[in-house]
Amino acid sequence: MTRTDQPSGTRRDVWRYALAVAGAFAGLVVALSAVVALAAREHVRQDPELLGPSWMDGWFQYDAGWYLEIVRAGYSYLPGQQSSVAFFPAYPLTVRGLGDVLGDHQVAGHLLTVLCGLAAVVLFALWARRRLPRRTAVLAVAVLMLYPYAFFLYGPMYADALFLLSAIGAFALLERRWYLAAGLVGAVATAGRPVGVAVAVGLVVRTLEIVAEDRRAARAEGGDDGPEAHDGPEAHDVAVARTWPGWRDVVAAVRDVRPRHAGVLASGLGLLAWCVYLWAEFGNPLAFVEVESAPGWNQGVGPRTWFKVVYLGTLVKGPYDIALLLTLQALACLCAVLLMRRVQRLFGWGYAAFAAVVLLIPILGTKDFMGTGRYVLVAFPVMAAAADFLATRQRRWAVPVALVVSGVLLVVLTYLFGRGVAVS
Repeated sequence: MTRTDQPSGTRRDVWRYALAVAGAFAGLVVALSAVVALAAREHVRQDPELLGPSWMDGWFQYDAGWYLEIVRAGYSYLPGQQSSVAFFPAYPLTVRGLGDVLGDHQVAGHLLTVLCGLAAVVLFALWARRRLPRRTAVLAVAVLMLYPYAFFLYGPMYADALFLLSAIGAFALLERRWYLAAGLVGAVATAGRPVGVAVAVGLVVRTLEIVAEDRRAARAEGGDDGPEAHDGPEAHDVAVARTWPGWRDVVAAVRDVRPRHAGVLASGLGLLAWCVYLWAEFGNPLAFVEVESAPGWNQGVGPRTWFKVVYLGTLVKGPYDIALLLTLQALACLCAVLLMRRVQRLFGWGYAAFAAVVLLIPILGTKDFMGTGRYVLVAFPVMAAAADFLATRQRRWAVPVALVVSGVLLVVLTYLFGRGVAVS
């Protein structure tokens, strides 16, 4: 039996909980912005068109330059060279729209990240509240907000916050049985990052799981055995201890799928639209894959990437500070993989499929684990599973020690990022 949805309390309780989470998030935004400003206090602006407040400049690093170029000049593609088509369009297009309103695209990028990060964390808090015991749900929020790479939610001009929001939002809508709405929000995710395909996979598997659960519930009650019998938002709002359908039941649920369930397939439209644009504009619908192997990025597909030859070479020959930063991300991936069985047990096959694809893409697709810390961040069911793992430890010191260590690493990595160090 598995713990699932918990009573959410009165509407007032929910609002108070959401406001408390939002307040904690706002506090971290202020604190980490101060850390970034301190780290970048001697930084000389490289781009004279960065017209926002000087304290914001430390948040503007690495991929932010690519996003700003896209916002200002659109996409470019040079075969065999680093090109902006490596970056999916959902985030820069939103920054462009907001920047046109505010009159400053740097400020727009920072503000969009903060707002999306805030909404994502609050939505995650409510999602966890319905699925975990109260103390564990609060701990899950702390794990997410203090995760060492969570600073990507607090200000950098990066796409992670928007992606996390669209991923959680899509699943939240699916749990309300709003299949088409879930698919359309999922399309924002697939148009946001290459790993967005994980959202589409997770939505499809979770839909089949819901159909299987409805069929089982209908048979147990001896009523209408059609999958629509329990097809309403109330089905998952009741606190019950439930065993998830087996994977064979999930596969068998395909025969009970109805047309409205197919709404989740709209999640693929984001990726499809991106590929159509690349085909029409540059003649290569998979240009974003091709440029990953360009000199400088060197993320080509093959055994050298799969078996992390570059990473192993860095461990042996150095530079050892880089090896340490890469190893920290490799450990984050390892912990996430080890939590996958717990993810399935707690939240079912749909969320497990989403998290598995999120993790599999960077693990196989990066030559040295660089960037994988951010991928673990958006695998939100893993964060909740980590909280459950900590909450069930007999040693009471495990939770405070884990949170303190994670928080210290968050501050250190934020400071290094503000100094221009590639930490993920």
